[in-house]
Amino acid sequence: MHLEFTTEQDELRDGVRAMLARECPIALVREVVEKGAAPEALWAHMVELGWPALTVPEQAGGLGMGAVELAVVVEELGRVLAPGPFVPTVTQFAPVVAEAGSPEQRARFLGGIAAGEITGALAFVEDNGSIDAGHLSSTATPDGDGFVLDGTKAAVLEAATAEEIAVVARTGTDGDGDVGAFVVPRADARVDAVEALDASRPLARVTLDSVHVDVDRVLGEPGPATTAAVGRAVDVATTALAVETVGAAQAILDITLAYAKHREQFGVPIGSFQAIKHKFADMLVALERARATSYFAALTIAEDDDRRTLAASIAKAAAGDCAALLAKEGIQIHGGIGYTWEHDMHLYVRRVKSNSYLLGNARQHRARVADLIGL
Repeated sequence: MHLEFTTEQDELRDGVRAMLARECPIALVREVVEKGAAPEALWAHMVELGWPALTVPEQAGGLGMGAVELAVVVEELGRVLAPGPFVPTVTQFAPVVAEAGSPEQRARFLGGIAAGEITGALAFVEDNGSIDAGHLSSTATPDGDGFVLDGTKAAVLEAATAEEIAVVARTGTDGDGDVGAFVVPRADARVDAVEALDASRPLARVTLDSVHVDVDRVLGEPGPATTAAVGRAVDVATTALAVETVGAAQAILDITLAYAKHREQFGVPIGSFQAIKHKFADMLVALERARATSYFAALTIAEDDDRRTLAASIAKAAAGDCAALLAKEGIQIHGGIGYTWEHDMHLYVRRVKSNSYLLGNARQHRARVADLIGL
């Protein structure tokens, strides 16, 4: 297992960072948050550069890269709070299709993603907040060659604009059967926007009321194989959220450090105070811990290591701890200005806090780690 970035991965990071510096200034994020602007131009640039095709297999029209390259891109997206469908489409919807779908389904849906013609979302977590597929209450009832879906999914990222939604449900009228994965056109579900903490990336509640899914949209047969495939896909999605949190947390650290060097009190920069230095030391340790665990999780996914689920949960827990600390210290070191709408700090805080709860918070993932290691 190689733990160093390759020259190609470093070049990928540099290219992504340069493009985002041009096309995704913080002013664009404010346009989305304050005016509801659609980041269509940014998404068009990503499509033009082939970013949605990054991890799509070559036979489906993609670039065939791995989870580490995806993590490199996602960290840079987090650094600039990039809005738009990349994260839900490429790190949530696409992995479900890639893991559970047939060759024909992968060509159909992943090929569309690679071409920039399809955006997607993942409807997995329900109102109970469980991150265990065994506790799903959404049901899939056999209906001819297909299934009828019923249930409600909470906190679905970018569901209001996605063309397709990957839905995870259990067979049987009581939801006590096998786990299945289904691709539902957004138009067939009821999508209700919810007031989200991070308005730069909308969340929605997806309600399925007797939605029929044809056999060509059923990803594999509901059962143990699909359960495992969904688990692998959720590992990718969870790790991506951890990595994106690292990128946004790095921006918090950078902005706060620059402020501490500039802001003076008693005739000296506040960054020279011992108490402030200790805060920055703690922030850096938390950030580097989250970054190391997140990239290790990405590497286990890239190599299909047996530790991938454990690593993904460790990364998500570490990212949640990092988010809590840097959000608090980032605002407090800024003093009064850190609490204002006019300062950009709250935009970063909203992203890391929102990410820390999507697909399970730190407490839930620590509990999962305990289960996985037999505690």
